[in-house]
Parts: sequence; structure tokens; C-alpha cells
Amino acid sequence: MSIANTQLKTLIRREVLRFVRRPYNTFLPPLITNVLYFSVFGVILGSRIGSVGDVTYIQFVLPGLVVLGAMSNAFENASFSIFHGRWNEYIHEVITSPLSHTQTVGGYVISSALRGIIIGGLIVAVGFLFTTVPFAHPLYLLSFGVVTTTLFAGLGIIGGLWAEDFDHLTVMNQFLLRPLVFFGGVFYSLDQLEGLAYTASLLNPMVYMVNGVRYGMIGVTEINPNTSLLVLSGAAVVVLAIDLFLFKRGYGISD
Repeated sequence: MSIANTQLKTLIRREVLRFVRRPYNTFLPPLITNVLYFSVFGVILGSRIGSVGDVTYIQFVLPGLVVLGAMSNAFENASFSIFHGRWNEYIHEVITSPLSHTQTVGGYVISSALRGIIIGGLIVAVGFLFTTVPFAHPLYLLSFGVVTTTLFAGLGIIGGLWAEDFDHLTVMNQFLLRPLVFFGGVFYSLDQLEGLAYTASLLNPMVYMVNGVRYGMIGVTEINPNTSLLVLSGAAVVVLAIDLFLFKRGYGISD
């Protein structure tokens, strides 16, 4: 058991050091991007919109930006790490090591989820420069943070195994993640939608993530947080099962 734990910890350590040693690529871009987001959507537009329910617009937007940063970094870390390992053929060292498939998936998911959580925390810190955050339900906030980053780290593994070149990684980010974000209730309330638009929004996992984190941070939600947590947890389990299946099949690795 101790040997297995050492093997897993080694993989996690390698993956964490990979992004920690490049702070200008890992941490600086989301900090600059979110300062711009807060300045434009929070200060400029927020002063015109006023409030959403009982909170200011910038407080309403903040949780969505946290989710955006956390999930995109978890996805990008896993997808790039897997694809880069395939591209340069050093992933075979992991595959042929004594690590089990479960440990391999776990190592990539844990390290990528950790990056997402760190970035989410940095975005919260930036948000403090513009507004206050009551952290109404911290346990819910932590739970949604872990589930969200785990889900997108798992999706990142699928993307990294599927991609045939670096352009495919860009396509997934631009045409899969970004649409989910902008139609996920980050910048608007679901109460503004009616009929088919509202129903379609409920099929977007971002809606559950944003509302869950929003509930944890400022105590506001449009969907029952327990329902959101159940939906996202179920999705994460399914995605991780797919990751494990793909690694066992050698998909994208042994071709």
C-alpha cells in the first residue's frame, strides 16, 4: 500500500511542479483577465445595472468568474498534460510503470483539479479588490469547487486522449467550454429566461456549477444546491469512469 501511495504521489508531484514552475503562464494570465472582467462587468456595467435581487451585480458575477477560471484551468491542465505526453511520447513511461489505471487517472485528475482550485482562489482574492464576499455557506463552496474541478479535469483527460494536434485543444476550449460559460448564467439571472430558453439552460452543467458556487459565496441561488451537487457529482463519476475505460483500452496511446 505504501509503494502504491508513493507512486501516486510521485505522479501528482510531477504534474503539480509542471505548472507551478511556470507561474507567468499559469497564474498571471487569469489574474490579468479577471481584473479586466471585474473592471468591465463589475464596475462599468455594474454601476448601470445596479443589483440582481438582493446583491450587487459585481457580487452576482463574481462566483461565475471563479467557476470559469477554475474549470477552464482544470480542463486545460489535464488536456495539455495528456496530449503533450502523447506528442513527446513520455506518457508511455507512466503507462508502463507499476501505476494502476486508477492511480494514473487519479494522478492526472487530482493535480489538474488542484490547479483549478488554486486559480479559483486567486480570482476570489482579485474579487476582494472590487467587492465584499460573505462566504455564506463555505462547505457548499468547497464541495462545488472540488466537484467542478474534478469533472473538468476528467473531461480534460478525454480531450487530451482524443486530440490529434494542438489545434484540437484550442477548438475544444473555444467551441465547447466558452459557449457553456456564456449560456450558463454567469452574467445574467435565469429568471430573465422563459419557456424553451429556460429549459435548455437546465441542460448546461455550468448553470449548476455557477449557482452552487454562488450559493456558497453569497447565499444566492436559483437552483436547489443539493440538486446541483447531485447532478454534478453524477456527471463527475460518469466522466471518471470513461477516463478509466479509455486508459484500459489504450485509446489514443497505443494507436
